[in-house]
Amino acid sequence: MAIPGQSTLYSVFNDLVSTTFRNHKKEIADAVTNHNALYRRLTSKGKVRTVDGGLSIALPVEYASNSNYQRYSGYDPLAVGASDVITTAEFPWCQVSVNITASGRELRINKGETAFLNLVKSRVKNGQKSMANGLSQDLYSAGTLSNQINGIQALIADAGTGTVGGINSSTFGFWANAVQSAAAPLQGGSAITPGPTTIESLMLPLYLAITRGADIPDLIVMDTTYFTYYEQSQTSLKRYAPSDEGQGGMVSMKYKTSDVIFDSSASGIPANHGYFLNTDYLELVVHEDANMDIMDELRAVNQDATVTPCLWMGNLGTSNRKYLGVMKA
Repeated sequence: MAIPGQSTLYSVFNDLVSTTFRNHKKEIADAVTNHNALYRRLTSKGKVRTVDGGLSIALPVEYASNSNYQRYSGYDPLAVGASDVITTAEFPWCQVSVNITASGRELRINKGETAFLNLVKSRVKNGQKSMANGLSQDLYSAGTLSNQINGIQALIADAGTGTVGGINSSTFGFWANAVQSAAAPLQGGSAITPGPTTIESLMLPLYLAITRGADIPDLIVMDTTYFTYYEQSQTSLKRYAPSDEGQGGMVSMKYKTSDVIFDSSASGIPANHGYFLNTDYLELVVHEDANMDIMDELRAVNQDATVTPCLWMGNLGTSNRKYLGVMKA
């Protein structure tokens, strides 16, 4: 490939960045998947959904049973009254970008074919890693930073309360998530010091609290400390999940029918926390036009530089907080 002169050097850089990024777009999602247990499960269950627009992300919430259920005999009249059982949780669109940049100085210094291609590859690789790491951390976030998505800490609050998706759990009790605190256990009694001999006494009450018939937690994500306690508690009874659950360096064990996986602090999960998730009630919604997609190049009017933005737009939402829980110190 011949590297052109000054007039088109910027355009060729951006064309190569765009082509390389698009060709390797799947690698970004794979990088998030391989370093974030939650994203892996959402992806494998088809809970990452792309949409084509809307003012907000709306998820239906089933908050009550149908009041027309009745027992009858023979010609008894049947209940046909209106039954209001569905509402909607709304989550705002949040946007993320990673800008792949190069100054005119860098482009001119690396004008030789090999050096130029190496520059493009290094910048694209860095952009992919940055996007993967940032999204991984945001998925566990409390959503408190400007324009940050509602991560797990926002949907499953340490206090169990708060307004999520526009629904206030203080007004609507069905919208509070379950909380198992070692300092004030769900089952009552005095505080429990988490450790290998006590970790299951914290896990069982929370597991039961968010189980309803066939609705059971399918994924338990723990930080390194809590996962270590759980593995040490299973010294003679260890049950590991199938090998595919351990891809990307993640080790998976079992608690009843739930997979137990750890994520490190680098992934964003807070210390001394475990999240009991029914992923049927979680969904990561992404806009189809901003799903790690490349924009056309932007040229600064007052800089000798070029910028190629990579964009993501979406949010993590829940349709039922009641069956999500957190275990904490």
